[in-house]
Amino acid sequence: MYDYDLLVVGSANADLVIGVERRPAAGETVLGSDLVVHPGGKGANQAVAAARLGARTALLARVGDDAYGRLLLDTQREAGVDNAGVLVGGAPTGIALITVDPSGDNSIVVSPGANSRLTPQDVRDAAGLLRASRVVSTQLEIPLETVVEIVRNLPSGTRFVLNPSPPMPLPAEVLAACDPLIVNEHEARVIAGCELEGSPEDWATALLACGPRSVVVTLGERGALVATGASDDAPGVLTRVPSVKVDAVDTTGAGDAFTAALAWRLGTGATLPEAAAYAARVGAAAVTRPGAQESYPTAEEVAAL
Repeated sequence: MYDYDLLVVGSANADLVIGVERRPAAGETVLGSDLVVHPGGKGANQAVAAARLGARTALLARVGDDAYGRLLLDTQREAGVDNAGVLVGGAPTGIALITVDPSGDNSIVVSPGANSRLTPQDVRDAAGLLRASRVVSTQLEIPLETVVEIVRNLPSGTRFVLNPSPPMPLPAEVLAACDPLIVNEHEARVIAGCELEGSPEDWATALLACGPRSVVVTLGERGALVATGASDDAPGVLTRVPSVKVDAVDTTGAGDAFTAALAWRLGTGATLPEAAAYAARVGAAAVTRPGAQESYPTAEEVAAL
């Protein structure tokens, strides 16, 4: 019996956002809007998205002993996330400085802060949390050595989901544990280590050759592609998942909502194509509202989409 449907191990940031008429050139100062502070970070986003859907969710992360850290702890708690695994101190809370122009284009500078202090030892100390979780999901806004340690301490029967963002080459043992590896086109190229040619089906096949058990390639308005490798019990399968047509307002954090929903549904027994189809609906609902965590839907809102 698992205590948690999903354990998210990852980053927790405060997003500091300023609207500008145009982004400054080198050496230039421009005036902007009032500063707006949002809870963010890919790990914290995924935990909130899953909890809003009704998943029993825990977060393993690190924040600073400061006002931004308290903001992140409060928003996790309000969403229903168990944040007993969130460690406090060691460095200031991670910060993303974001300028956004009227077209929606943005420039982002990230100070990882406490996220970079989430260590392999922290993972080993959280062994009980890993054993209590049906699915573990992570990203790459924490040190790669910590992600490796998650894989090495993954209990038998616990499923591992990875969104390699920001992308970087991955060790073979991490790739071999991914079920699935969730990538967009840019991330797929970095993980494959080469320019990908042909169709998304060709990209997925190339990624499977790198070692993951399954792959999901997100394709924006074109939906997603699900790919499973061949096994002794079944041949490999490539399945297209259509997008859900909505009037998009803000795509911030939609990828995190997709990943969280997919990981949770896998833990409920859904097949990978079924989980990806549900995740597409969750991601579509999220883009109809501004912001990241504040845009994430409940299960009832997804059903009504």
